[in-house]
Amino acid sequence: MIDQATATGASAEAIRAHYDVGNDFYRLWLDETMTYSSAMWRDESDTGPLAEAQRRKIDWHLRHAGADRSPSLLDIGCGWGGMLRAAVATRADHAPPLSRGVGLTLSDAQAELARAAIREAGSPPVEIRVESWADHKPAEPYGSIISVGAFEHFTKPRDDSATKTAIYRHFFTRCRDMLAPDARMTLQTIAYGDPDDKVPMGPLVEDIFPDSELPRLPEILAAANGLFEVERFRNDRNDYGRTCEIWAANLKARRAEAIEMVGKDQTRRYERYLKFSAWGFFSHRLHLLRFRLKRR
Repeated sequence: MIDQATATGASAEAIRAHYDVGNDFYRLWLDETMTYSSAMWRDESDTGPLAEAQRRKIDWHLRHAGADRSPSLLDIGCGWGGMLRAAVATRADHAPPLSRGVGLTLSDAQAELARAAIREAGSPPVEIRVESWADHKPAEPYGSIISVGAFEHFTKPRDDSATKTAIYRHFFTRCRDMLAPDARMTLQTIAYGDPDDKVPMGPLVEDIFPDSELPRLPEILAAANGLFEVERFRNDRNDYGRTCEIWAANLKARRAEAIEMVGKDQTRRYERYLKFSAWGFFSHRLHLLRFRLKRR
């Protein structure tokens, strides 16, 4: 049994330490979709812009989770709400409109911007909640679940592999319980590369993401076993390396504005973090895992 206090890994305060730096700061170096996770290019020859690759990633999750045709969607780690807005606007042929969309975040700043964007979009049936997945109790099951970039925060650096796997299994159990029969979910997460690589995230990443720890592929598979069928899996580490390089270049181009906004030390921290992360993905030390999972 997982203790409720440890089931969510990083505390809300630790999450806010990162994501509540300021919406305007992130707007300086993210693309127009305000998507703070890896984009998806067709292949290495694809020279399309970052925003186009981010929309391709969003579309991939909507299609593979069945969220482009299901009546309801839960987005765990919804960020600034881009996935939910796309779920409302992008429907499969002959699919009914989205009747219920719920986004969960622990960041007050993200929730504020996401709610404002939803109002500007005509107030579709979407709700943004500052709430953990462990505490969320829907009135009825969802037709699909998507979680992008939240899984990395579910465990702590001090957790051993058995503890991490147990926490991940608690998460998958909660997702299974919140899904309708035969429904699907997609999961996107950064993970350590070689399962035998003992190199930790490192002080730069821990400085940016306090109290968070990355999973390893065997831990994820063991945690989902018997709860979900892994229908599709891909490692797009180069996509995330490329995304981080673009973010770093964007931040460098607007460095003076960033310093004025958050200060020189904070700007330097993010510059180091983005460059270090790009190196991690290109060197195989970090992977970017995408899963399509079917409820069992």
